[in-house]
Amino acid sequence: MKAILECRELTKQYQQVKALDHLNLALEPGRIVGLLGPNGSGKTTLLKTIGGILTPTSGEIQVDGTPVGLETKKLVSYLPDWNYLSDWMRVRDVIGLFKDFYADFDDRKALEMLSRLEINSKDRLKSMSKGTKEKVQLVLVMSRRARLYLLDEPIGGVDPAARDYILTTIIGNYSENATIMISTHLIADVEQVLDDFVFIHKGQVILSSSVDRIREEQGKSVDALFREVFRC
Repeated sequence: MKAILECRELTKQYQQVKALDHLNLALEPGRIVGLLGPNGSGKTTLLKTIGGILTPTSGEIQVDGTPVGLETKKLVSYLPDWNYLSDWMRVRDVIGLFKDFYADFDDRKALEMLSRLEINSKDRLKSMSKGTKEKVQLVLVMSRRARLYLLDEPIGGVDPAARDYILTTIIGNYSENATIMISTHLIADVEQVLDDFVFIHKGQVILSSSVDRIREEQGKSVDALFREVFRC
């Protein structure tokens, strides 16, 4: 099966610090993958580089066989770990902006998800809590018909009661030929939806496997394995 994402010897260096260090990774389509590692391991840098926001120092990245660039922006839907929306805008304004900017954006799907989350499209972003703004951003990202979704801490700012619904929203709104990569510290919360996981440390992939294989062969959850591998 053709990989949806391939990273070969991917390196990103900031002066004397290597955020990514000759990283190699391949992901199959139709999978939900957890990108897991301690703080400073290179998770956000990797997502930004795949999304074309950062330029690698060396190495190669291909999305669905296409080198990262303008063309792959049509294939990748990226959720950053910061709020990038202007507070003066109403939710419906942001939906209109995404519809104009992305040919694959489904505004009807976005409005349906917002309704289920009890978010009024007439509300201004400045009136919302941090968690609600993060829900809006997630809805926007998942309303695109992308091939690769990159989600950086999608449930980090929401209350525990909302996490299950958000995870259900994630898995219920992507096609079977797409892949989702979720970067998070809340491993126990997301493990239930993961097919595969990638452990990253000091800019390198140190372990990549399916969740089922680890449970069957080692009798451990991914959360337990993470605590064992990255024990201080």
